[in-house]
Amino acid sequence: MGLGPVMLDVLGTQLTDDDRVRLLHPLVGGVILFKRNYESPAQLIELTSSIRALRSTPLLIAVDHEGGRVQRFREGFTRIPAMRELGRIWDRHPQRARHLAQQAGFVMSSELRGCGVDFSFTPVLDVDYEQSGVIGDRAFHSDPQAIAELAHHLLLGLKQGGMHTVGKHFPGHGFVAADSHLAIPVDEREFVDIELCDLVPFRQMINFGLTAVMPAHVIYPKVDARPAGFSPVWLKEILRGQLGFEGCIFSDDLSMEGATVAGGIVQRASAALNAGCDMVVVCNKPESADELLAGLHWDMPAVSRARITHMRGGHHPAPMAGLHEHPEFLKALQEVASIGVSSPELPLA
Repeated sequence: MGLGPVMLDVLGTQLTDDDRVRLLHPLVGGVILFKRNYESPAQLIELTSSIRALRSTPLLIAVDHEGGRVQRFREGFTRIPAMRELGRIWDRHPQRARHLAQQAGFVMSSELRGCGVDFSFTPVLDVDYEQSGVIGDRAFHSDPQAIAELAHHLLLGLKQGGMHTVGKHFPGHGFVAADSHLAIPVDEREFVDIELCDLVPFRQMINFGLTAVMPAHVIYPKVDARPAGFSPVWLKEILRGQLGFEGCIFSDDLSMEGATVAGGIVQRASAALNAGCDMVVVCNKPESADELLAGLHWDMPAVSRARITHMRGGHHPAPMAGLHEHPEFLKALQEVASIGVSSPELPLA
């Protein structure tokens, strides 16, 4: 059985019978983990191993683990600073900030890969306009070029630890104040304004080898009446056509309020897949997951299957228990610890 186009969550720290039934469905291709799925590195390794053992082609395993407010696994993991901390260092010492971004990426990916996680939904490439509470210090900077430089070095560190990258939230969530978890944000700017600022980090990161993109549940009415994640204009014409992106496109969580404009859960998934997403993400609503698996009909293109398969994690320095015997990891750990950490966790976006 190959990988399907749906990524789901699971209920707790061990798989339940209901989890197993859902994850064995042919439409499912991945699992996203949350804070509730974590107690310790040893428990996480058992959970990821049990998920992989379910199918002959193992499911992808992902997490939102950016650092700062959005770090799902904490006790037993290195506290990764909010990306804004790297932006502050950039203002004083750009080369030092680049180096620390790479070290942070290396520590993050080494620990996640050491526990059986394939990739994290990171980096955030949104421009900080100082008006989005949901983005806030998750953004590297207000300068698109600084974002691109820092995200590039985070990418290098993630790759060093065996992990691919997911740039979000295309084409940019930082300008609108509304939180797409709770509302349907609308960005009234002209395309040229978005292109000259918000698209700069995405364009450069694609050139640097960005592996995947997650679009925003934001409407940009001067470009398309549909949110970016449901828009062939944004995903097929602009992201793939103008920017030349050939990697994987993941929807943001289809359970969020910003996705409700597309209808019920089956309609949302169909709209996202038809717009150009390769995989749709549904979290925190088991009843919606069941409805989706019962009602979605999708003939998955071979190119989407290949893009999804490519997200599987690669070689990493060592299992979690052996990382502290790895000199390169220990050096990175010491440097990352000197940066400082941010405040409590924020939900998926």
